Amino acid sequence: MLLTSQKRQGATTFLMPLIAYGLPLFFIVAPFAGFLFYSFFWVEGGVMHYDLTLLNYLRFFVDAIFLPVMLKTCLLCLGVAVLTVVFGYPVAFLLASLRGRLRYALLILVLVPLLMSYVIKIYAIRNILGGNGLLNKALLWLGMIDEPLKFFVFNLNAVLLALTVLLIPFAVLPIFLSLERIPRNLLEASVDLGASRLQTFFRIILPMSLPGVISALTFVFVLAIGDFLTPQMVGGQSGFTFGRIIYSQFGTAFNWPFGAALSAILALLVIPVIALGARFNRKRGSA
Repeated sequence: MLLTSQKRQGATTFLMPLIAYGLPLFFIVAPFAGFLFYSFFWVEGGVMHYDLTLLNYLRFFVDAIFLPVMLKTCLLCLGVAVLTVVFGYPVAFLLASLRGRLRYALLILVLVPLLMSYVIKIYAIRNILGGNGLLNKALLWLGMIDEPLKFFVFNLNAVLLALTVLLIPFAVLPIFLSLERIPRNLLEASVDLGASRLQTFFRIILPMSLPGVISALTFVFVLAIGDFLTPQMVGGQSGFTFGRIIYSQFGTAFNWPFGAALSAILALLVIPVIALGARFNRKRGSA
């Protein structure tokens, strides 16, 4: 009986690390490594060549198109991250200030859009912002404009607004969790010492919620910069982003090695952003 128990314990000791480390290696690291290796092949005249080369990476820096589009996409996604935090922070603050079941009931309502189809949400935004959409009809009815606006349709402005609306829940949640962890006795002590609500917010609440803000900025930036579907559906010709370039290499151009190289470059950009966000939160946590 004792021997059987020891065997089971030994098997568990062996299997748990194997599952914990083996599954991520098999499903994440191995495909990514294969994808990275694929980026060193090259295509010419529709024919795949399996000679290892750095031409795909060199093309990214030499061609006058790709680097400016990447910089423009980074600025766009940074704007999306900032806007989601600006609009999401008040929502998270309101939720965190509530008590009881109402707080989590409203939080669930905020997160419900995440359960909806991504494509359906994009079509809904297009119907609101389009030339014959709800926004233009309302402005025409109010007499504020004489003809439908095209400022928020099929351009980078439309991509910015659509991504902001779609990704706000991803900013609300980490900020809410950060606000929820602030000890109530600190806020009560601040009030007892004569601090106003604004002083309490700027000296206690905002500094202590910065880890959630940084997590929200990082999370939204990473999600936005990897999105190709939203720019494809609402961006039009003038709303071209780096994600659409990668999508075109795998789709219309059928140049998978170059698409893999662009994806690897994008990953090399995203990983430091995640690392910086994690390092900031570690420093705040230790402080």
